[in-house]
Amino acid sequence: MIWDWDYAIESLPALLRGLQVTLLATLLGSLLAFALGLVFALVRRSRVPVLSQLVWAFVEFWRSTPLLVQAILIFFVLPGFGITLSPLTAGVVALGLHYACYTSEVYRAGIDAVPRGQWEAAAALHLPRSRVWLGVVLPQAVPRVVPALGNYVISMFKEVPLLLAIGVVEVVTVANQLGAQTFRLVEPLTLAGVLFLLISYPASLLVRRLERRVGVL
Repeated sequence: MIWDWDYAIESLPALLRGLQVTLLATLLGSLLAFALGLVFALVRRSRVPVLSQLVWAFVEFWRSTPLLVQAILIFFVLPGFGITLSPLTAGVVALGLHYACYTSEVYRAGIDAVPRGQWEAAAALHLPRSRVWLGVVLPQAVPRVVPALGNYVISMFKEVPLLLAIGVVEVVTVANQLGAQTFRLVEPLTLAGVLFLLISYPASLLVRRLERRVGVL
């Protein structure tokens, strides 16, 4: 099949609109994953009876199942319990929950990396528990894990196309739709891949730079 530049250029506006949906799902999913991941990490570290065990079980179960299956369950099964979500909302929830289980382990590693002397100094000063976490531990733990969190954002961005299974019209879905209309898949799918590359590669370079910066702190 000969590459058709006219068709490729004609496809670009629709692909860019699909890319906007991909970026939106990544942004919202990342915010949800970062917030829930921190909550999961703190709950598990608190060792509250029953609650910490339930969170541990959820994290292990959710990490051990595919994102695609989770998205399908959230979108198609929850309406049976009276919870109906739009495709994009269901996709964001699936991404957020899936990656929250991974980011919770990253947060736990960052918290464990805080020198024990910092905990002991806070205890010696009789600081309230909330002040210990917000003023001493988390300000030291979170910067250490930013590069790892960045890697998960890139990974999430590349997994958003899985949401086409529940009807999210992101860039790969748009490429497939264009191909179904014209019976030409090479141009739209190639352009979709190029768009992913143009965003993923600079983002990976930024994460590497952050890793080097954190490494010298």
